[in-house]
Amino acid sequence: MQFTFRGLTVAALAGAFLLSTTQAEQLKRVAQSDFGKADDGSDVKLVTLRNANGMSAEIITYGAIIKNLQAPDRDGHFTNVVLSTDTLKHYEHGFGGAAAIIGRVANRIAGAQFELDGEAYHLNANNGKNTIHGGRKGFAQSVWTVADTAFTEHEASVTLRYLSKDGEEGFPGNLDTTLTYTLTDKNELGLDYKATTDKPTIVNLTSHAYWNLGGGGSALDNILCIPSSSYTPADRELIPTGEIAPVAGTPIDFNKPTRIGDRIEQLKPRMNGYDHNYILGKDGVMKPAARLVEPKSGRVMEVRTTQPAVQLYTGNHLNYTAVCLETQHYPDSIHHDNFPSIVVRPGKPFHETTVFTFSTEK
Repeated sequence: MQFTFRGLTVAALAGAFLLSTTQAEQLKRVAQSDFGKADDGSDVKLVTLRNANGMSAEIITYGAIIKNLQAPDRDGHFTNVVLSTDTLKHYEHGFGGAAAIIGRVANRIAGAQFELDGEAYHLNANNGKNTIHGGRKGFAQSVWTVADTAFTEHEASVTLRYLSKDGEEGFPGNLDTTLTYTLTDKNELGLDYKATTDKPTIVNLTSHAYWNLGGGGSALDNILCIPSSSYTPADRELIPTGEIAPVAGTPIDFNKPTRIGDRIEQLKPRMNGYDHNYILGKDGVMKPAARLVEPKSGRVMEVRTTQPAVQLYTGNHLNYTAVCLETQHYPDSIHHDNFPSIVVRPGKPFHETTVFTFSTEK
């Protein structure tokens, strides 16, 4: 005998209950809303990821920016640990601390040009005579789309997609890029980058998040450790010379946990702060990149990555209010045969992963 209630069978009622329960759980883990319209008329979305411990990450599709990341201190109090602003227009016009994704090529390309397979390519120069962070309109100034959201019992994720068309900013090939942000119950924020191309091109993707683990004030009191024995020296325009040099005996040695502000004055007057590329090891292998501690709050952020280097930047243009730890390939790699290659070809996709893990100490 088939029992019914208001025209629904018991099986249908059970299915409806399971569906609503699943939807409710999804709303706890992943939520999506509107964040406004970009200057080009594109709709910008905001996706919120949550874990079981109270952490949350807000991601907007403009620049694939981390708008807000709530992390607990040693007493369990949460605060946003990335620099951010509340309005889309501020992100588009003038906010200098966006936690954006940088591409098609992060960092600098000397002379705003390169040669690949015998063909010369001329890029938009937006850093004197050089190109930096993808050009005048890089990935950080573009609107991505939400390709997918997902959740499991212990994590929530969003996958964003951006198609950089052949010739954009002077780069060859249609580059189809996806980025998956995943927030886990282990208090990890994972970034998984993938990109495919239909023509040989160059790719170097990174997150330019400005971290302030105290939720405000100076970052110079943060304790930093970078397990690296060497770096890539650069000229006054921050273009690598091609040399690989040891960090030992220099103000940039962070192999032992060191207060960031302790030796920063030794960099002056040549540099106003840290903006250095540290060599981590083989590309494609997960390894530690940095450990950052904010003593007052007790917050700890550990960085692991498959990328071969990490760029330390102390927010010099923002009066040291944040620290950037940009896992990436070496700057200007296309001009140095002794640097790991950033060339991506059809059938051989780009794939790198970085994980930021948050904890506390007494």
